Amino acid sequence: MRNSFVYVLILVALGAILYSVRAQSSPATELSLSEVAQQIERGNVDKIVIAENDLTIHFRSGAPYELAVTRKESASTAPEQFASLGVSEQARSAVKWEVQAPSDWGNIMVLLSYTLPAVFVIGFIYFMLRQAQGTNNQALSFGKSRARMFTGDQPTVTFDDVAGVDEAKEELAEVVEFLKEPEKFITLGARIPKGVMLVGSPGTGKTLLAKAVSGEAGVPFFSISGSEFVEMFVGVGASRVRDLFEQAKKQSPCIVFVDEIDAVGRQRGAGLGGSHDEREQTLNQILVEMDGFDTDTNVIIVAATNRPDILDPALLRPGRFDRRVVLDRPDIQGREAIFGVHVRGKPLAPDVKLDLLAKSTPGFVGADIENTVNEAAILAARRGQTLISMRDLDEAIERVVLGPERKSRIMTERERKITAYHEAGHAIVARAQPDGDPVRKVTIIPRGIAGGLTWYLADDEDQRLATRSKLKARLASMLGGRSAEEIIFSKEEVTTGASNDLEQVTGIARRMVTRWGMSEKLGPMAFGKKEELVFLGREIGEQRDFSESVAEEIDAEVRNLVSTAHQLASKLLKKYKTKLAEVANYLLENETLEMEQFEALWNDDPVPPPKQPPPPAPPPQTEASTGEDTDSPSKDPVPVPSGV
Repeated sequence: MRNSFVYVLILVALGAILYSVRAQSSPATELSLSEVAQQIERGNVDKIVIAENDLTIHFRSGAPYELAVTRKESASTAPEQFASLGVSEQARSAVKWEVQAPSDWGNIMVLLSYTLPAVFVIGFIYFMLRQAQGTNNQALSFGKSRARMFTGDQPTVTFDDVAGVDEAKEELAEVVEFLKEPEKFITLGARIPKGVMLVGSPGTGKTLLAKAVSGEAGVPFFSISGSEFVEMFVGVGASRVRDLFEQAKKQSPCIVFVDEIDAVGRQRGAGLGGSHDEREQTLNQILVEMDGFDTDTNVIIVAATNRPDILDPALLRPGRFDRRVVLDRPDIQGREAIFGVHVRGKPLAPDVKLDLLAKSTPGFVGADIENTVNEAAILAARRGQTLISMRDLDEAIERVVLGPERKSRIMTERERKITAYHEAGHAIVARAQPDGDPVRKVTIIPRGIAGGLTWYLADDEDQRLATRSKLKARLASMLGGRSAEEIIFSKEEVTTGASNDLEQVTGIARRMVTRWGMSEKLGPMAFGKKEELVFLGREIGEQRDFSESVAEEIDAEVRNLVSTAHQLASKLLKKYKTKLAEVANYLLENETLEMEQFEALWNDDPVPPPKQPPPPAPPPQTEASTGEDTDSPSKDPVPVPSGV
């Protein structure tokens, strides 16, 4: 309806403008009464049309004019006025006099031609302002909060949609209970926490959990990012904070969720602008507003961050964000539960085993698992399948970790042979050690930046604490590829393919000495202190708090750990050289070795045939390169893929 009115107004204004332009562009010549009297006396005038005081003069052919206009100077009739100007009666009688009845339409059109353009401009400006306010236009509503409100009458996310964070859900269940039954707490004199800080790595489900709290409580939910408070104009952030809290109080009881609060909640005094920094003014306003809440407002602030160490202490004190909920990376049971949530409603093949997927994805968070299931569904649809198979999920895991396969990459036979023995060396050394990680898959198909891949399987229970024997076994497994190259192709023919392995080995060995106190010579001590720039939020270096002699001892211990692991890997490969050749030859023929085939080769059992890809759906489509390799390298104790 509003748009129709605007369109009608535009058409009327255009009509008035056209009428005015047409009237002003008339070819009539404007003459004075005396000039018209001369033309009448000369016999050049044929007809005069009288419209109130306006005269339109039509001339005969041969006259100097065709059409002219003039205006009477008094209320008398036109012939009498021309008689007073000396025009003879004979000349006046030769002219046709036509008197038009007075009409208001001309005056109305003239009035409209002047007023409608102004009305149109004013209406257009008003319309644009209303539209800008309706869409929360940044240019015209700087101080308005940009939070998005979701009503709680029809929740889209509940606690059933959140898995793998049972302890966090228990903590937030109290918040839900308070929003539903506040009298239960008020009667006992209890005060619910005003703010809840969700802390966890990216993708662990902080935002999802906050939405679940709102869905369970059935209350409005305001969502805003910390970066949306700050603008280039001074005072905008504080104004938006005030507006947000005013809206929240009107919708009480409700939940206000501030994502990535570290964007405005960093420790004060670290900015370049000092106390006048816009970000600090915004933080000050947040602190004031949180203190201003009364016990009966029933407004709870939930914030999320993955950098709690850089937040201002005033933000975390009791009375503001006085409860901290940590969302850690899920364990095997948590990952299995998260897989169950994301495969809900999707057609799965009978061979899908969620427990095996959970073991294959150590270090994965909820976002990684969601992306994995989505990639598997895309792969299944690309192949024309009606069900998502285990093969699709395995390949999706590899795509998430390392990217798609690069089957188009051309490798010479020698490169393929070196890669096959390199990856076989990793697998053999890991299998030959009692503390080695189980081998999930070995492939020589390039993927991402890796030329090949050895994929380890997580233990039955995720290890939060890694033992020294486990770490030493991992060092030997990582050096198995370099040792295999030295044994098969001689030390002079080793390649650069082990660069990533050497980097990881050196890092683990140095942390064993300097961080975890696993050096018998140096003892249980930690060396070096990490320095961090709070304003930038990243590590900038390490301060040496030890002498040069201790540094030499550290280097010697690191070298000793790596050398011992290298010697162990070479010893095991020489012992199982036949198995090394069998695994390498299988990789050269089939490119990929699954866990079942590897165990059969190790135990001298019949090797089961490799899995065949499902037939493409008609019409034929080019199958996307897929493969598998999973092991999100989140923590040192977690097995990581090893590739050339």
